[in-house]
Amino acid sequence: MSTIDVSVPRPNQGVWPGLNTPPRSPFKARIAEALFRRAVASLPVRVVLPDGARLGAGGDDAPVMRIHRPAAFFHRLGADAKIGFGEAYMVGDWSTTALADLLSAFAAKLSTLIPPKLQLMRRWVELRHPDSEANSVEGARENIHRHYDLSNDLFATFLDETMSYSSALFEGTDDRDLVPGQLRKIDGVLDYAGVREGSRVLEIGTGWGALAVRAAQRGATVTSLTISAEQRKLAQERVAAAGLSDRVDIHLRDYREERGEYDAVVSVEMIEAVGAEYWPTYFGVLDRVLVPGGRVGLQAITMPHDRMLASARSYTWIHKYVFPGGLIPSVQAIDKTVREHTALREVSSRAFGLDYAETLRQWRETFLSRWDAINGFGFDDTFRRMWEFYLAYSEAGFRVGYLDVRQFAYVKS
Repeated sequence: MSTIDVSVPRPNQGVWPGLNTPPRSPFKARIAEALFRRAVASLPVRVVLPDGARLGAGGDDAPVMRIHRPAAFFHRLGADAKIGFGEAYMVGDWSTTALADLLSAFAAKLSTLIPPKLQLMRRWVELRHPDSEANSVEGARENIHRHYDLSNDLFATFLDETMSYSSALFEGTDDRDLVPGQLRKIDGVLDYAGVREGSRVLEIGTGWGALAVRAAQRGATVTSLTISAEQRKLAQERVAAAGLSDRVDIHLRDYREERGEYDAVVSVEMIEAVGAEYWPTYFGVLDRVLVPGGRVGLQAITMPHDRMLASARSYTWIHKYVFPGGLIPSVQAIDKTVREHTALREVSSRAFGLDYAETLRQWRETFLSRWDAINGFGFDDTFRRMWEFYLAYSEAGFRVGYLDVRQFAYVKS
């Protein structure tokens, strides 16, 4: 028999008001425990309780989930499973031998973990998105600030040298080097947008400047928009270091405020932060600023349409702790919005979701291996577990196909 050894994490030492005190509802906790036991009974995992009881259908090589504080864990699940499961990990109510593997097992059966009759009740009990996180011009700035302005040093510690915070595009199963993978991704977007010598390019979502630099190296002139002050500062430094300040202008400006005219528009994994109510506006801006015959290169995370509709109605752990105001679109929703609100026509697309799973795996491993440096920037152990959960949770989604990533090429009629 194999030995199960999952260390108990040290208590939360950070300043996270109310997080250490779980909500109390004995009735909801009993229901949550019954549903959890039912859900894991057929999953390829092993769940271990403090009294030695074991749940799950996993064998000796299955990921182990050890629940250290069952009462707190089930009260959190009872209050709101979509938030409580992640919060329980943040505070150490449970731990695991292989976080991404465990979450993949749950994600693969996500649509069937809750009985259908109870799923019909979700709309009455789930939290709604706070009005304060709506993606108006001011709201979007605050939402972006809460994630992207955390610390340039933080992102530089776990990203590769291109500082690309989006999926790499690998070539074959043996090529897993992030730097050429990120450059291949960027070149793919630029190729889709037809960027070449003399192109006037608008970039919506600067990141830390890698795409703008690459476009300028092709001989294009680039106007890049961001609403993250921290990103703009470092991106400008990186553009200057590449000797391309005469070709790249980076503005602290919302995409809705853009009034220029361009041959090409590029945008990488920015639409996820737009919000469904603003998708027509977003694609309308792409259409409005393009000259006839102009092209768009877009990279977007996507999810199946039925899951997108369900996600649009609920407030989740990811919204609360990582990406406030966000909603991942479906391919169907993108197609419908483009068709009904623009003169754009799709001419090509490609999907590479498993490449994102690999990208996230590398980010998570680097993040954890360099935790001492990140801790030195002032981030506490609760943040470490939050970020680890976020990266592993995302990786699991791409592993099992709950999430995908796709590049789209459009041309303006």
